[in-house]
Amino acid sequence: MRLQHHIVIVEDDPVTRAKLAGYFLAEGYKVSEAGDGEEMRSIVARQPADLFMIDINLPGEDGLRLTREQRERSDAGIILVTGRSDAVDRIVGLEIGADDYVTKPFEQRELLARVKGLLRRVGRGRQYTGNVSVRHFHGWTLDVLGRTLQDADGTFVELTGAELKMLAAFTANPGRVLTRERLLHEISRREWDTHDRTVDVLVRRLRQKLKDNPRAPRIILTAHGEGYFFVPRSEAAGDAAPKSS
Repeated sequence: MRLQHHIVIVEDDPVTRAKLAGYFLAEGYKVSEAGDGEEMRSIVARQPADLFMIDINLPGEDGLRLTREQRERSDAGIILVTGRSDAVDRIVGLEIGADDYVTKPFEQRELLARVKGLLRRVGRGRQYTGNVSVRHFHGWTLDVLGRTLQDADGTFVELTGAELKMLAAFTANPGRVLTRERLLHEISRREWDTHDRTVDVLVRRLRQKLKDNPRAPRIILTAHGEGYFFVPRSEAAGDAAPKSS
């Protein structure tokens, strides 16, 4: 018998909420409905969620605040549902811990595919054990499972959720060019388009936190016309030879 994943839909519009709940119930999931943050907390107090769908525009506490709260308490998947198309909203949502986002109006089958993919990823993450997630480079220590980054002196540097996912992707693929499309997929499971600057913004912020000079980077280098690649050792930028992905 298939494990019945618990999905919590946080949406203040009762019609939209009912349609989503009915669709995912028909697909075999356990579904709970919440109209606001208080109802959501009451639900997860009784049974933890495997995945949240949270509307950004909620009365009282908005979806971004609820996303930040749940990410601090849980490793459940989080998909933001929004009517906004502004790139700033997408970046903020990913940075505070959302795994993906969909923009209204959306196709239910596409949302189902995103839910299935995210639940698989959450399941794999929960199976990690030991220190296999700890990675060392240029005096830095990244603990992917522990969600921490330390410099050579042991000082912790705070990473947003999106920054953590991007750095984890880079360190898992040393010397290999990662396209913007692939990096965005690693962060949010979304398709990249030429107008989306999410990846470039996050690379710039990672370089700042890693003290990696953007004019002469040593850690995250630019592959012009392709994407970015990670150099695990201290090498001159001109000598680093990326591999094709």
